[in-house]
Amino acid sequence: MISKLMGRILAVIPVVLFQLWWWLFLLQWIAPYASIINALLSAASFFFVLYIITKQDEGTYKILWLLVLLIAPIPGALLYLLFGNKRTTMPLKKRLRKAEKGLPEAGWGDMELARLAQTEPRLSQTLRWISQTTGFPLQEVGEAEYYPVGEKLFGAMMEELEKAEKFIFAEYFIIARGEMWDAMVEVMARKVKEGVDVRVMYDDLGSISTFSKQNARELRALGIQCIAVNRMRAIRGVLNYRDHRKMLIIDGRVVFSGGVNISDEYINLVEKFGHWKDVGFRLTGPGVDSYTRMYALFWSAFDRKAIPASLPETPAQPGGGEGYVLSYYDSPLTEQAVSNELYIELLSQAKDYIWFFTPYLMPGDALMDAFIRAARRGVDVRIIMPGIPDKKMIFRMSHSFYPVLLEGGVKIYEYTPGFVHAKGCVMDDKVCTVGTVNLDYRSLFLHFENNAVFYGGPVWQDVKADFLDSQTKSREMVLGGNVKMGFWHWMLDGILRIFAPLC
Repeated sequence: MISKLMGRILAVIPVVLFQLWWWLFLLQWIAPYASIINALLSAASFFFVLYIITKQDEGTYKILWLLVLLIAPIPGALLYLLFGNKRTTMPLKKRLRKAEKGLPEAGWGDMELARLAQTEPRLSQTLRWISQTTGFPLQEVGEAEYYPVGEKLFGAMMEELEKAEKFIFAEYFIIARGEMWDAMVEVMARKVKEGVDVRVMYDDLGSISTFSKQNARELRALGIQCIAVNRMRAIRGVLNYRDHRKMLIIDGRVVFSGGVNISDEYINLVEKFGHWKDVGFRLTGPGVDSYTRMYALFWSAFDRKAIPASLPETPAQPGGGEGYVLSYYDSPLTEQAVSNELYIELLSQAKDYIWFFTPYLMPGDALMDAFIRAARRGVDVRIIMPGIPDKKMIFRMSHSFYPVLLEGGVKIYEYTPGFVHAKGCVMDDKVCTVGTVNLDYRSLFLHFENNAVFYGGPVWQDVKADFLDSQTKSREMVLGGNVKMGFWHWMLDGILRIFAPLC
């Protein structure tokens, strides 16, 4: 693992050195004009500050960049151009737009939204906005099953892989060799021989230490097509935007998604941070089409050969189950942070309770305010966090948000058996979400994510029961008790919260 990581880092070093050399060359060339250029850059930094202040963006993120520009105006402006400004994503955006043109038109859930509006007018407005913003419809559920641990999800995935007849599409942030991955590859390789089209996508940076080009070549030798998303070749602004999505689609008839990556710790075959608590779901019916479309769009954007239009096409699937589902993917390339807005909306609509699972807790100002406003008006707001962290610095940053939330009436629990990697919420005995979205800045604003909103049906009941069971294994966080107060803690928390958008 370490050798793979070092190999990738060493491969990037020459590019970085060349870029540094080029900057030094330019500095020497323009040295005689330093005073003029310094004045121009200082003026540019001033306009950067005005631009950031007036830009519609998360307040915490703005404060971070304003501090950078205040401390180092010229390097800060360059860093903002490279990493802080979404204009650097234009090539990536063009790729996705081009790929989208090659896909058939998405269906619209107008009838479903109209039916929902009769009983839930406010919620239907929120889901209509998400549908219009993302291009994915509200649809009837065929069958939906919730899995409270990764090992149960994996068992169901293996059963469905054996039934594949047409195609298998897999996309994960992390793929790591081990019993889980080897078992999947054995079935997929066998299915290739039966004529099934098998494709694997993984995030290049997310899997940098666990999955290499050599591993991808080994898959191709078995007839399994494999590509990396947003490959890490040099220091570029788009490297900040990772593919954090997770999905396994089989024949366009069934999809699995949730927080589970492909690595043995996710199904508790290996223990790294105590018991690994993760969740996922299995979905059939019309909602599978949304995931097939998400996958085809990304494959066509990041591979030279698009998926043939005839391959993902499947006969229309009946709903027939209970409730509705709206599955979408979140993108840093748009101005709207859809999942962030969704959770603000749900918190504002909750009447009795709203409970969240998340491995990391670093919300922006607007989401933080929504949590506190809901709690102050009497809504039972709870959050379950890990008891054993996977990243200690990120865990400490998450703790810096505890005092304000606890003072506002939000209840926070830490899962004592180990690490919580589950992402989702349940609200008022009718709505739940399950997906890949953490309650931190990277997930809410910088990553590609996928999420499913379920209304009605059995899924919310299972999520609620799982939350209550997990809470019995968790310790409640109390101000002045296991959450320390005092001047030094206050100062450290303030500093950590400034830099939370970087993590």
